[in-house]
Amino acid sequence: MTGKRTRVGNNVSHANNKTKRKFFPNLQTKKFFLESEGVWVRMKVSAKAIRTINKNGFEKTLIAAARKGTLSV
Repeated sequence: MTGKRTRVGNNVSHANNKTKRKFFPNLQTKKFFLESEGVWVRMKVSAKAIRTINKNGFEKTLIAAARKGTLSV
């Protein structure tokens, strides 16, 4: 919903050897109530998205994400 994706970087050892690694977003499975439809929706969202939804409301955040193009179904 916020557009967060897995990032790629390096593990750097004490001897300065570099190997590839991944940085994963903090995804959580959470249920939200969609008032206009009267149904519960289960989504995998980042911790930042949960804070945004708590602040602005689920439907408003959902519409904004769809407009922005960051909503993946």
